Amino acid sequence: MPGRAEELLTRMVGIPSVSGNEGALADFLVERMREWGFETHLDEAGNAIGRRGERDAPMILLTGHMDTVPGGPPMRRDGDLLYGRGTVDAKGPLATMICAAADADVDGVQYVVAGVVEEETYGRGATHLAECFRPSAAFVGEPNGWAGVGIGYKGRIMLRYHVSRPSVHTASPEEKASEAAVAFWQDVVAYCASVTTSEKAFDRPIATLNELAGDIESARLVISVRTPPGFDLPAFEEFLAGATRDGVLKIDDRTPGVRVDHRGAAVRALCAGIRARGARPTLKLKTGTADLNIVEPRWQVPMAVYGPGDSALDHTDHEHIDLTEYATAIDVLRDALNQLAGELRR
Repeated sequence: MPGRAEELLTRMVGIPSVSGNEGALADFLVERMREWGFETHLDEAGNAIGRRGERDAPMILLTGHMDTVPGGPPMRRDGDLLYGRGTVDAKGPLATMICAAADADVDGVQYVVAGVVEEETYGRGATHLAECFRPSAAFVGEPNGWAGVGIGYKGRIMLRYHVSRPSVHTASPEEKASEAAVAFWQDVVAYCASVTTSEKAFDRPIATLNELAGDIESARLVISVRTPPGFDLPAFEEFLAGATRDGVLKIDDRTPGVRVDHRGAAVRALCAGIRARGARPTLKLKTGTADLNIVEPRWQVPMAVYGPGDSALDHTDHEHIDLTEYATAIDVLRDALNQLAGELRR
């Protein structure tokens, strides 16, 4: 397995797959998984689907995204380190899933591996997946380190705001468009602070001013708000409606935060695999958003997030993965699948 696992990941990283252009990688994965004993196809969203086992058996679904953000370092290998866009986010975790599912005991269960599209935008691939499958348990591939298990991801609200004002002299006391836009931003920040009940980053809403442009007559903002599980979205939208200052507000994304049961079967199986290799599992709550936020509310089955790599390298010019860690993660996930399969067969 080590040789073909490294070859798989290297080939995946070498195929560009910026969001919206994942077709070449999807075709490669469909072919490669078929060679490894999976029944494969491309679904209507462009997701690469591989299945092992009988269709009527309990399903363990493993999903990771094929797409990446643009840019990144040229692909190269330096000892045990593989550099390139997607090594960490999230071709490494997806390759881990393919390898583990290919090697796990399939007696009495079925494994479905899905390489999904457009996670880096608005989760079109995961949304389609959530509508088409009903697994008994599931794993989402994201980098948390081989001894880390993701149990929660914050949600996201995307706001686009545009405001106009009549042209006036800069000496006029009348509110300018640029001033109205800044005031709207300050109101959003103040609202997030007003509903905060914890100092922990995961537990409080955090607003980010992604884009700001404009002048006296016209100004626009793009704001993302990362929200914890249970965030009161209707109350926030009611506040926004009263804070627009005659501007035009569009909400592009309303993805809720999610936190899985840390006592669930998927988390326990991963923790057992990590302990078997001499490490203490670390349960992680992440301030970003992932496909877990889309599929978990629909499936409501035991789930966990797993994958090798340092998430601090996501989207950076230094993105790389340690191939030794990658190999260890494959072993951990394979053992977790075997343990979870045993529980589902009972």
